[in-house]
Amino acid sequence: MARILLGVTGGISAYKAVEVVRLATKAGHSVRVVQTPASLQFVGRSTFEGVTGAPVLVDEFEPDPARGAFPGDDPPSHAPISHLELVRRADAYAIAPASANTIAKLAHGIADNLLTSAALASTAPLVIAPAMNDRMWRHPATVSNVQVLRERGATIVWPATGPLASKGEYGEGRLAEPADVLAAIEAAGLSYLPRSLDGVRMLVTAGGTREPIDSVRYVGNRSSGRMGFAVAAEAARRGADVEVVAANVSLPHEEGIHYIDVETAAELEQATVRAFEYAEVLVMAAAVADFRPAAPEASKISKSDRETGMSLALEPTSDVLAGLSSRRRPGQVVVGFAAEHGEGALERARGKLERKRLDALVVNDISRGDIGFDVEDNEVTILMTDGTDRRVPFGPKRQVANSILDAVEALRGGRATSGTAEAS
Repeated sequence: MARILLGVTGGISAYKAVEVVRLATKAGHSVRVVQTPASLQFVGRSTFEGVTGAPVLVDEFEPDPARGAFPGDDPPSHAPISHLELVRRADAYAIAPASANTIAKLAHGIADNLLTSAALASTAPLVIAPAMNDRMWRHPATVSNVQVLRERGATIVWPATGPLASKGEYGEGRLAEPADVLAAIEAAGLSYLPRSLDGVRMLVTAGGTREPIDSVRYVGNRSSGRMGFAVAAEAARRGADVEVVAANVSLPHEEGIHYIDVETAAELEQATVRAFEYAEVLVMAAAVADFRPAAPEASKISKSDRETGMSLALEPTSDVLAGLSSRRRPGQVVVGFAAEHGEGALERARGKLERKRLDALVVNDISRGDIGFDVEDNEVTILMTDGTDRRVPFGPKRQVANSILDAVEALRGGRATSGTAEAS
């Protein structure tokens, strides 16, 4: 994969840089870290050394035991100047978190420590992820310095809005999420590298369908589409050609992903059937209604009808996932989702895995309020056709998406799918 040089400056969010490194190494990248002296007040160098498996440098004049080599590289036979050799080998140089002080130095070409000297010597793409108090972020000096760096070609990973380090303070200035920082590094500097899903055509469904009762009301569910969108974003990051069928999702759309917006189960079925013909992988994360009103009204039902009450007759919708699985061609990978409630969830899900002849089924327990629908986090179990269970611990949905796509890659990497087994 790629060699990433990560610079870490002083600030409370330096702890998030450890997660950036962990995600990068998990994705197969080779990482070296340089720190400013101030950053050592928040995260010690031994932490980064443990995660990267490589020495961390802080001072320009300290010897580098690895002689500028990244993990997996053969070190040079001589002892080069550490920051010159590190940047020469790096495919991308990222600074996360980047303090206001360091951003000012970078904008004005000041090289008074190892991190800023490396930046001046580097010809690799530069990615800067700022983190600071919201007043420092909005200060005209910082605004100007960031603009200078952008004009020079640096990629800025915009800080997030939320609680800040000082108790009770809230605003823009939080370091972006580690997965977003890594995605920006890869997008800025590593697009030429082969990625694990390069060229794979992937279809993802997301959100929840709405079945009309009348022109205003509908039968629906609480799915926000966050899980499906996270899978789509991660698949695109791994190089896949991604198409998303989105049912009533209000989340931002990402560049490079094709979206088809639908509302009802019938519309979702029609869109996925067409797209499935060209897909190599289907991840069916959408919550499709099992029933719809049998006779929806074309206009709004009058409020006065409440006095006599109203009965609503429902009819079943098509099982879209089972239908797609039954018509797939050999080699297509089909992954479903199952929202189960409480005790016996996995047993019920295994029955669905077999009945629908899927390659894998992602199961989450919706009896818990902290995971599942319309929240940022999830915790799932991925049931595989070989009988193994992959338990994915509680964490952000983007992290869960990583595990789901790891399972997809395992299925594509030689393990027979239901479709190929049936055809042989």
